[in-house]
Amino acid sequence: MSAICQVTGRKPGFGKSVSHSHKRTNRRWDPNSQRKTYYLPSEGRRITLTVSAKGIKTIDRDGIEAVVARLRARGEKI
Repeated sequence: MSAICQVTGRKPGFGKSVSHSHKRTNRRWDPNSQRKTYYLPSEGRRITLTVSAKGIKTIDRDGIEAVVARLRARGEKI
């Protein structure tokens, strides 16, 4: 599963882990992304989105119809 939120565009952050001896190794911080299924009443069907926790809050606040309209205006296929 991709670690990019379809709603907010959040991506993994990259950096270094620093051990006690100060040895640095590469690591990444993934967003809390989940696959969620939403029902679109206007189209009478379900859609599955990869969203972060922040994206889920955005959908709860604005509504799935408004979020899908924004995604389509951005050119994303749903």
